[in-house]
This record gives sequence, structure tokens and C-alpha cells, in this order.
Amino acid sequence: MLEDNPKDMDGQAEKEKFFTTPLLLIFVTVFIDLIGFGILIPILPLYAQTPPYNASPFEVNMLFAIYSWMQFFFAPVLGKLSDRYGRRPILYVSLMGSAVGYLVLGLANTLFLVFLGRIISGITGGNISTAQAYIADVTSKENRAKGMGLFGAAFGLGFILGPAIAGFLSKYGIHVPFYFAGILSFVNATAVYFILPESVKKDRPQPERKNRLVELIESLRQKEYGILNLIYFLLITAFSIMTAAFVLYTAFRFGYNAEQNGYLFAFVGMISVIGQGVLFGRLAERVGEGALTAIGCLLMFASLFAIPIVGPGSGGLTALLIGCTFMAFGNSLASPAIVSLVSKISHEDEQGTSLGIMQSGASLARAIGPTVGGFLLNNSLNTIDNFTIARTFWTASGIMFVAFLTTIYFLRVVKTEQMVAGI
Repeated sequence: MLEDNPKDMDGQAEKEKFFTTPLLLIFVTVFIDLIGFGILIPILPLYAQTPPYNASPFEVNMLFAIYSWMQFFFAPVLGKLSDRYGRRPILYVSLMGSAVGYLVLGLANTLFLVFLGRIISGITGGNISTAQAYIADVTSKENRAKGMGLFGAAFGLGFILGPAIAGFLSKYGIHVPFYFAGILSFVNATAVYFILPESVKKDRPQPERKNRLVELIESLRQKEYGILNLIYFLLITAFSIMTAAFVLYTAFRFGYNAEQNGYLFAFVGMISVIGQGVLFGRLAERVGEGALTAIGCLLMFASLFAIPIVGPGSGGLTALLIGCTFMAFGNSLASPAIVSLVSKISHEDEQGTSLGIMQSGASLARAIGPTVGGFLLNNSLNTIDNFTIARTFWTASGIMFVAFLTTIYFLRVVKTEQMVAGI
């Protein structure tokens, strides 16, 4: 009987605790939200350059940067509010904010309104971190990693489908993907309001939170943790420079439109999911996360250096897809490897804090990357050319080479400390 076997009962209870309705609902919420986010990437740069906006390459990059700057400063505010008033109302407000931001983008008739749409989305864009907090609320410590893995799967699937949907819908008008994303976010917000149960107990003590910049600076004092934070910051900065510049590069060099870029980004997303979901675990067991971080950084360095050399007369689409494949694989190996290393060197009671500080650095990198890229991609005529493309991608490549060297230094530090400890 079940009562005579406590182990079986505990195992069944654990499964029941993990596969709960709230967890599956939050999976769907994140998945739908990431579809909307993925829709923007291949569409926004070309949309902003059409009349009446006529945005320069710098202004296009700032449309990416302003969202991340707003998110960096306002996400902690939303985090505090979600601790005090609950996850559900903050998720609802965030998703409604995203809906309004998308609709403002689609209806905008001036560049100012395009920026306003991005600012609204950035200020209310705490839905991802709030969703992560929700997962932490509704999962046990034993199932926390599984819950975050489910979150990662939703993230990856949304990022594949979003650009593909953008590419398909753009055939019916470049405004259409924004309207679709807005409606999607509105439906998502409505479902959260009426269906998703609250996960925060009213009598739960509120955690103390430090300023994000103070936490980042303090983290650098811890040698191994500080080095890993630096590597992750460099990786996200380089990847953000590439993301904001890629569509303008393919439009200039290959003449690709929003539809073709949507399919390209969907391809990158698919490669990333294969790399992270299928290959990473097996490779980590064989060579370790430290080696994977170094390999990933090296792959990203090489691909970012090679991409601006590629054109219709120098490799064509085949070479571009090969470069994107190496870049996606590099990112899908290095990024989870760094997260795993941080998790391993952090005390069990400090896992959330350590990973949270690292994500704060990543948020800052996503703001800095497009800001720097905007200056690099823009020439004196407020357009792009072969030279500005090269210096933009080669700067990102140089950042990844620094990340590679920093990883080698990290591995030596770890090896030295193990030798001193007699391990």
C-alpha cells in the first residue's frame, strides 16, 4: 500500500508539487511574452528607418538601448512592488504595459512616439524577473532547477517563434507584427488577471534589497565570482551590439527585408535551443563548464569577426548561416556554463542573490551594448557603410576575445587555488 512506502509517497508528492497548474500557467505566460519580444527584433530596425521616422543607425540602436536602460532602473522597483503587493498584479501591469508599448509603436506617426512606445515597454518590462520570482515561490528547493529549466524552455521557444511570426506577418504590412504582439500581450494580461493564482503570502517578510550598482561593485571583491560576473557582462555586451546591428547589416549588405531577417533570427534561436538544450549537458559532463565557457567565447570571437566580411560576393547566404551557427553555438555554450559555474561556487543560501546580481550586470550590458553600437554603426552622414559595419562587429569580436582571455585567467585562478588547497 502507498501508506507503507513513505518514499513512494514523497516521490509522488514531489512530482505533484512540481507539475502544478500555476507553474504551467506561468510557462505559458512567459512563452507568449517572449513571442512578443522576439517579434520586435527583426522588425524594429527596418520599421524605424521607414518614412515618416527615417531613423539614423544611431537612433535605431538607441531604440534597443532605451528599453534596456528603462528596464535596468525600473525592474528593481517592480521587484519590490511584487514582494509587497504580490506577483500577479505586477505581472498584469507589466503585460498591459507591453501591450500599450506595442500599440504605440504600431500607431506612431513620429519617431518620438516610437521612442515613447519603447520607454513604456521598458518601464513596465519587469515581467521576466517577476515570472522568475513566481517560479521560485511555487517550487520547492529540490524542484527549483527544474522550474527554471521550464522557464528557459519557454524563453527559447518564444524566441524561435517570435521572429518567424514577425517575418510572416510583415508581408501584410510592417505595422502588423506590432498590432499582433500588442493583442497577444493584452490577452496574456487578461489570462494572468483572471486565471493565475497569487504566489506571495501576505504575512511573508519582505527581503532587504541593495542598490543594483552597489551589489555589482561589491561582487567584484569576491575573486572567482567577480571574474565570472565580468565574463558574463562582456558576453552580453558583445551579443547585444550584434543583435541591434545585425538587421541593418543584412539590409545593407544583402538587401534583406523584415521577413527574411525574421527567418534568420528564428534560425539562430533554433540553433541556440539545440546547443543549450541538447549539447550543453553532455559536453559539460565531458569537459566541464570552464572549458565550455572558453570554447564558447572563442566561437563568438571568430564568428563576430568573420560576419562583416561576408557578403553576396564573399560566401553569400551559406557563409552567413555558418557564421550565425557558430555564433549561436558559442553563446549557447558559454552563457549557461557561466551561470552553472556561479551556481557551483555560491553558497546554497546565496544562490538567488548571486544569480540575481549577475542578471543585474546582464541588464546593464544590454543597455550599454546597443548604446556603444549606435555610435560605431553611424557615420558622419547618419547612415551605415562597410567601414562602420566592420568596426561595430569587430568591436564586439574584440570584447569576446577579452572575455576569452579572462576565462583562461579564471581557469588558472581556480587551478591554483585547488593546488594550494591540496585538491
